[in-house]
Amino acid sequence: MTDLSTRVGSVALANPVMTASGTAGHGAELAAYGDLGALGAHVVKSLAAGPWAGNPAPRVTGSGESMLNSVGLAGPGLGAWIEHDLPALGATGAKVVVSVWGRSVEGFAEAGAMLRGVGEPVVAVEVNVSCPNVEDRSKMFAHDRGATAEAVAAAECGLPRWAKLSPNVPDICEIAAAALGAGAESLTLVNTLLAMAVDPAARTAVLGAGGGGLSGPALHPVAVRAVAECRAAFPGVGIVGVGGVADAHGAAELLVAGADAVQVGTATLRDPRAPWRVLDDLARWCARHGVDVVRDLVGSLRG
Repeated sequence: MTDLSTRVGSVALANPVMTASGTAGHGAELAAYGDLGALGAHVVKSLAAGPWAGNPAPRVTGSGESMLNSVGLAGPGLGAWIEHDLPALGATGAKVVVSVWGRSVEGFAEAGAMLRGVGEPVVAVEVNVSCPNVEDRSKMFAHDRGATAEAVAAAECGLPRWAKLSPNVPDICEIAAAALGAGAESLTLVNTLLAMAVDPAARTAVLGAGGGGLSGPALHPVAVRAVAECRAAFPGVGIVGVGGVADAHGAAELLVAGADAVQVGTATLRDPRAPWRVLDDLARWCARHGVDVVRDLVGSLRG
């Protein structure tokens, strides 16, 4: 039987398969479909310090096998989440990674302050810098190394910080270096690609906010490259690969490229049991390929 245990920086996980932020709810919604405690960790939908309504409808549309979304980071706020959702998550036995965002550096600081001392089952904070910075004409934090560093530093809360980065940059390693220099322990690679769908007959954008983020199979090779580049540049840091993981092959691809763990996102919206299916498939894949320890796959890319 394959040893599936892994580590993302200082965070030990029983296996390398997690949910992905934005695709598994704020609380224990997925517990109806599987044991959240059996996954490596459960990553909740991104939360700001206060409630946020998000973008106008429609918010989601298909693009072949992939998906465009413009949900706009809607959520109840960290205070309500800590009071109402976290206890139910703790009862499932899940290890929890909280994804946080802010519209300003101060917003990230407020989120960090609210999480100080939150304790188990929260094991890490994923700092989602792929959000608009109102202090810089709504330019995305993750598109600028200085803004990324400020946001990551501001979100300090006593827990390991994972910087979730955008692929929409010329050099993701440059942004990653800024995040790591500001206190991030690990990197989550990657968030969605900027994209848009248009109804040509109506001459209007399909999504209510105009553009959105592309996820699913189309994003997968982008994520593989980002992981491989960052693993080569930062051999010792924790890396989580996310983007189009729907089966064992996709998970193993990201592990070989250099990810310590992976997240299952858009596939979960098609099939809420997808994270557990990927985990089971990965165990079988390892057995077929003679992999006794899953960590042996991590960063094993040749050439």
